[in-house]
Amino acid sequence: MAAMPVSVIQTTIKTKVSPGLESLTIVGSPRALFRPLGLLRLLQLLSTCLAFSLVAYKGAWMGSMVNWCMFSWCFCFSMTLIILSLELGGFQNRFPLSWLDFPITCASYGVLFCLSSSIIYPITSVRFMAHGSARKYAISATIFSCIACVAYVTEVAWTQTRPGEITGYMATVSGKLKVVESFVACLIFVFISNPHLYTHEPALEWCVTVYAVCFILTMVIILLNLGNCTNIVPIALPTFLTSIAFLSVVMYTTAIVLWPLYQFSEATPGQSHRNMDATCQYTRPHSVCSWDRHLVVAILTGVNLLAYMTDFIHSS
Repeated sequence: MAAMPVSVIQTTIKTKVSPGLESLTIVGSPRALFRPLGLLRLLQLLSTCLAFSLVAYKGAWMGSMVNWCMFSWCFCFSMTLIILSLELGGFQNRFPLSWLDFPITCASYGVLFCLSSSIIYPITSVRFMAHGSARKYAISATIFSCIACVAYVTEVAWTQTRPGEITGYMATVSGKLKVVESFVACLIFVFISNPHLYTHEPALEWCVTVYAVCFILTMVIILLNLGNCTNIVPIALPTFLTSIAFLSVVMYTTAIVLWPLYQFSEATPGQSHRNMDATCQYTRPHSVCSWDRHLVVAILTGVNLLAYMTDFIHSS
């Protein structure tokens, strides 16, 4: 009896994410890179890699704020590399975190990290550099950071929740707000990294407690959804999310009152004008003086309060 011909069919994993865009992974094949989403992630990978490489190569890495920028670019590069590697190997189903939530979460963080670096790096570093090759490299790094930001924005826009589609919690409005809330808290921690900014007043220490507690609660929600562990919550998930959002609104409301009051009011030990802060008169290049840090934290506190209020209204 003649042997029957055998045909080998390659396994594919195909997930519809939005009209006109599909995330197609062929197990063990580099063809996954040449899909629209794969090309977009290659652009993210290349842009973030060039951003931190140019800064490191020319030694244009001075000051604590540039540390944040370097961390941001390296973090985004690493997360995108992990996603591409998993898709190339077809290991999405073996990944311990929800694949419906993990890529969109990384892309959302990528937008915020690259956006902040594209603003902070020129303000705190590039403008202090003398004209020369180092400055040109630093400007190029800023441009690549902006390109990466646009690439991440494009991914988030393409993979946003649409009616009739199966998506994870992190792709919803509430999920993206959680990313914003946690990211803004991280920025606040960067600007209050020096304890002398708040340890002289119990009210300011309470504000720092607010930032830390709300950050931890938000990260718990994110991790529960990424790990598909929401079933361990002892109460109904919508009630849990609403309660956390309400608690955060209340706590941030106290912070938005106390932080400016004790930092900028002359009735307290605060300084109402920038020129009253001696550190701003003798600030070294590549650093941010205390008064400016106080102001940025006050603004970020207001931003996070608005985010938590929106989150509470949306989840109610």
